[in-house]
Amino acid sequence: MTDENFYFVMADRFSNGSAANDDGGLGSDPMVSGYDPTRKGFYNGGDLAGLLDKIDYIQGLGTTSIWLTPSFKNKAVQPEDKSAGYHGYWITDFTQIDPHLGTNDELKALIDEAHARGMKVYFDIITNHTADVIGYEGGARKGYTSKDEVPYNTAGGEEFDDRDYAGQDTFPELDAETSFPYKPLLEPGEENLKVPAWLNDPTLYHNRGDTTFAGEDAYYGDFFGLDDLFTEHPTVVDGMKDIYKTWIGDFGVDGFRIDTMKHVNNEFWQDFGPDVLSYAREQGKDEFFMFGEVFDTTKSFTSQFTTRNQMQAVLDFPFQEAARGFASRSQDTRALETFFAGDDWYTDADSNVYQLPTFLGNHDMGRIGSFIAADNPGSSDSEQVARDQLAHELMYFSRGNPVVYYGDEQGFTGPGGDQDARQTLFASQVPEYLDDDLLGTDATHATDNFNSGHPLYAKISELATLTKEHPALRDGAHQHRYASEGTGIYAFSRTDAKDQREYVVALNNSEQQQSAEVPTYIAKRNYTRIYGNAAAEAKTSEDGKLTVTVPPLSAVVYQSSGRIPHSKAAPAVVLQDPAAASGDNGRLKVPPTSAVPRSTRSPLKRRQQAGNGSPSVRTTPRRTRYSTTLRRSTPARRWSTAPPCWTTADTPRRHSPAPPASLLPSSPCRSRPRAAAPRARWS
Repeated sequence: MTDENFYFVMADRFSNGSAANDDGGLGSDPMVSGYDPTRKGFYNGGDLAGLLDKIDYIQGLGTTSIWLTPSFKNKAVQPEDKSAGYHGYWITDFTQIDPHLGTNDELKALIDEAHARGMKVYFDIITNHTADVIGYEGGARKGYTSKDEVPYNTAGGEEFDDRDYAGQDTFPELDAETSFPYKPLLEPGEENLKVPAWLNDPTLYHNRGDTTFAGEDAYYGDFFGLDDLFTEHPTVVDGMKDIYKTWIGDFGVDGFRIDTMKHVNNEFWQDFGPDVLSYAREQGKDEFFMFGEVFDTTKSFTSQFTTRNQMQAVLDFPFQEAARGFASRSQDTRALETFFAGDDWYTDADSNVYQLPTFLGNHDMGRIGSFIAADNPGSSDSEQVARDQLAHELMYFSRGNPVVYYGDEQGFTGPGGDQDARQTLFASQVPEYLDDDLLGTDATHATDNFNSGHPLYAKISELATLTKEHPALRDGAHQHRYASEGTGIYAFSRTDAKDQREYVVALNNSEQQQSAEVPTYIAKRNYTRIYGNAAAEAKTSEDGKLTVTVPPLSAVVYQSSGRIPHSKAAPAVVLQDPAAASGDNGRLKVPPTSAVPRSTRSPLKRRQQAGNGSPSVRTTPRRTRYSTTLRRSTPARRWSTAPPCWTTADTPRRHSPAPPASLLPSSPCRSRPRAAAPRARWS
């Protein structure tokens, strides 16, 4: 899936469609109901009715998919945190919508209306933890106790390692009194608080104390007391699959964003992802899509969840860092070249980097507007708006599925992340929000901010319209073209495998007008400007270079007047010996050599080759995965690499044929022994 425009929205902070549900039916005491519109850490009043009422506004941005923060029933207040569950991450009932936000019927109405308009609705889901209900003997929240210090014990008193059973259908019987380092306790009246009922079994949680978010405890520890599920246990795996299959089958949810993915064991995802996806497709949802939150900016790490763990995609945190560096900090444009050159980390049998949702800020780290203000102290409002627009231009024109965080289209800023980046679009009563400076407007948070004339709203809408009219800008092959030294122009091409027209995108992150000669696929050909403030027409030179002039802090896009000419023959490709790939366990990298000049190399067909990296052979724990890809080395529309070959000592879940012998003189699919890689334990 490569053509979605996401609008990421926190229902409590968007629009208050009904005041009747503000307190969730829990009364007027904020420490019981969680509702206090004057405090940023409490429910402020937004709901599903407000989303439905403002759906024209959402669609006007060019939105194709609405992504909701978790909307299930939460523990309204956790006294230890002195805040409320307005954000949705303290779930007690996975089967109903939080009463503060509305009802299951109102959700169904929202989904039905979105579908009628050709839009999708995505749920933000959690499999790692529930609300903080379980306490421990001796204290509600305890420090983490490692498995080396106190191992798990079966109900019969024998020590065991849960990792020996993860991914299997059997698991030792546990006893809440003796199996854990801390004895779990439940407050009177909360013994059956959670729904479904299996969630009330305290032996289905890790019960090891609070995490420090590093090492072993990143997988086993409680997040600030939140009850950490025993995701290695088959009961938990099956229970979570059943929960989310119900929301697909009964409500028509179109996809999931999955919270805290890197804090759950690999075997869980290897079972959960393929099974839920298969179920969704059985329900007729051929485009059902799941992507996980892996809060890390290293491609070698984030990509493991789409390759080794068989999930479809992850949020592109590395892109967020690169986009901020380019648009907000005016870093050397060659940093973007290096960034996109690593895209092949995500290429495997059924997914690639083109599927990743890209974003500029979010509800945890903060907004792009706040980053721009912080990175450019003393800059004018017009400069900050220009940088914001440049960041969105990069996001919409480059590979991936762009995500707009609600409020960014109205110039929202804020001094930081988390609660400081969760302002309401309706008039706020929160003092900290009323102090914010908004980009591109004189408005404040004291009034509603649903202004479709705001320069950022208008820009995002324009970008969405343009990429819809020219699909290659969303799903065409992404080809690096040019990077200046220091600040200046970064340019790339997007080329559709069917139409074979080349689009040249040039972005300028300096504060002065810049010009560059950008290599293309076609010599002596006219190119027409379809976006930006530049010459309406340009022509490539005899060596295929297009001269572009780009105004400061902006972008231009040119479209070729005809198709890319067919190449007469495929270039010779020689694969070098495999070597360990830096930064990733188990994967090997096979660099290519080719006599084809870099500036004239053509993209592969997107379906078979959407990555943009070197040929590689990758091996993973408990499964050996071989894949071969080529970077800028095959003529367009003539041929491409065959799908990768998988071998495994276990029963394979998928298999594709090996690349043809004519392509690979020594095919790793045939030359390597069929043997399982050593099992790795992750901690």
